[in-house]
Amino acid sequence: MDKILANVGPLTVKESEVDEFILSLGQRGQSYNNPEGRKIILEQLIGNKLLLLDARKNLYETEPEFKAELAKMKENLLINYTGGKVISAVTVSDKELEAYYEENKDRLGGGETVNASHILVDSEEKALEILAAIKNGEISFEEAATKHSSCPSGQNGGSLGDFGRGQMVPEFDSAVFSMEVGEITDTPVKTQFGYHLIKLNSKNEESIPSLEEVKPQLYEMLLRDKQRRAYESRINQLKILYPVDIL
Repeated sequence: MDKILANVGPLTVKESEVDEFILSLGQRGQSYNNPEGRKIILEQLIGNKLLLLDARKNLYETEPEFKAELAKMKENLLINYTGGKVISAVTVSDKELEAYYEENKDRLGGGETVNASHILVDSEEKALEILAAIKNGEISFEEAATKHSSCPSGQNGGSLGDFGRGQMVPEFDSAVFSMEVGEITDTPVKTQFGYHLIKLNSKNEESIPSLEEVKPQLYEMLLRDKQRRAYESRINQLKILYPVDIL
């Protein structure tokens, strides 16, 4: 049963109206879906009903300005409704999804990524000293990063996590993607930030996702494209019926 929450003269505010108002706010509406928030919405709806009663009492709907605004709103609603009818019948079949996937799967995969750690210092001499200590077994790469690196990653043993080509500065990028797994750079790599010692932890080759993995995204993309083309086609058909002369 739709509970009546307030009487406003001859009008009422029902619980369903509060629900609809909250729903119309989208994600923001969730912050009002509680007792205090629903009271605020109720007050808003009561105010709306009072304005409606006032408008009816003063016969505002008979005023030319209101009639002009109403006509504009009706036109816009009719345009949106008609446009919706044009695209509502558009669907994407599994066969279309499979065909697109087969034609484009090489472009759907993620590029090659690496997992690397580094030690950043301000001079080549210091970097070479640290490198020598690591190679002599005096300290591990991770311990050296924690002790000497000026990069915040030093607190994590120098780990930069996974990243792809182009995400680091060119000098760093060129060096790390040419290394072998487990390798540490023989010489410091100079960049605008200083001197880096780099350790390559792992490489992840480019992978192609399965159709099932990308199906939802592909469906939305193909649906939008087909809807756009259906809309454009209908507009072109209408231009034949109603010639357009741009002045």
